[in-house]
Amino acid sequence: MGRLFGTDGVRGVANADLTAEMALGLSVAAAHVLAEAGTFEGHRPKAVVGRDPRASGEFLEAAVVAGLASAGVDVLRVGVLPTPAVAYLTGALGADLGVMLSASHNAMPDNGIKFFARGGHKLADELEDRIEHVYDEHRRGEPWQRPTGSGVGRVRSYDEGFDQYVAHLIGVLPNRLDGLKIVLDEAHGAASRVSPEAFSRAGAEVITIGAAPDGLNINDGCGSTHMGQLKAAVVEHGAALGIAHDGDADRCLAVDHTGAEVDGDQILAVLALDMRERSALRSDTVVATVMSNLGFKLALEREGLKLVQTAVGDRYVLEEMKQHGYALGGEQSGHVIILDHATTGDGTLTGLMLAARVAATGTPLRELAAVMERLPQVLVNVPDVDRGKVGTSAELATAVAEAERELGGTGRVLLRPSGTEPLVRVMVEAADIEQARAVAGRLADAVKSALG
Repeated sequence: MGRLFGTDGVRGVANADLTAEMALGLSVAAAHVLAEAGTFEGHRPKAVVGRDPRASGEFLEAAVVAGLASAGVDVLRVGVLPTPAVAYLTGALGADLGVMLSASHNAMPDNGIKFFARGGHKLADELEDRIEHVYDEHRRGEPWQRPTGSGVGRVRSYDEGFDQYVAHLIGVLPNRLDGLKIVLDEAHGAASRVSPEAFSRAGAEVITIGAAPDGLNINDGCGSTHMGQLKAAVVEHGAALGIAHDGDADRCLAVDHTGAEVDGDQILAVLALDMRERSALRSDTVVATVMSNLGFKLALEREGLKLVQTAVGDRYVLEEMKQHGYALGGEQSGHVIILDHATTGDGTLTGLMLAARVAATGTPLRELAAVMERLPQVLVNVPDVDRGKVGTSAELATAVAEAERELGGTGRVLLRPSGTEPLVRVMVEAADIEQARAVAGRLADAVKSALG
């Protein structure tokens, strides 16, 4: 069996790749593995289970709850809430396990299962591997040990989770949002109730779009992957800014009052300066991936801040932050982690903090985001090449060195082998878009020549 767990849990087309049987089996396996690891020792185990509004989440939630309860785990069903809310409640309620059913920014037919450990942190890789192994053993005929009588888990709804999470968000804001008109695009997703409630309680005048989930319309032409509607709405309503979430609201992108997009790099830059001002940016350091725009790095350097870069993926950002105690990190895609207040990317929290900076300074978001200039970026995919030889080809190393000499300190080159396809991604940033295109074209030819 190929590895089920990816960088963000188990994901696939619901009822095809991800079935009710799989959801139930993985949940039972998770309970057994955590019991073996001593997580449940000395007390009756408890899990928090939430989901986004996808239609398939209804039957998958039922399967997960049944699996956990059948393994002797008491379950609190928190209903439709964002992924970071489930992570927060897992910690706040002292649960041994959290489970979120969502495929994030993917289209509606997909769904996924993400497990959180005690405290609301991502499960360690070795525990995921063990869960997968135990699940596979059961599929091959190994019977489960099942409790009976009073040993079975009890299930109840926990509706208080909504208010508890919103109160947490409001409680960590450095200032109120009074006087700000904000448009929120909820992607017809998990934050459709939470985010407008939080922004309203914080004092903002809120206009919502994409906040009427029907189980089928999540991420459909709206949210952080389709920002046209939000840009138009911000300009139409004369709003100070707009905030866009994805389906499970662990991401946040923004729009300034002119309708221009503010990406994750710019949001990180604005929040970094804000947090330094409040002595909350530990070691004056921000963590981001190698895909962050060079303009972001140059902006931080100008401001006397340090940038630590990781491999692509929010899990690597989070690992670096936890290991060294950094307070702020994230990705260009808008997955921002404010570690003092969240154990994962939290789009609603990010949006609130960004709006709070606008309110506190009285400065338009457009001006705040101008702290960094996004350098033109060209990305070329080179197919049908041996991606495994990217790091060993002398011919390619020479071509990259020549490109870097040409760009000097005003540009950057990045070659990345795809993790899923036989192709290599060539990314070039330069102060001039034509130069970026020319260098990217030459490098793409070099990749074909060296690896084809």
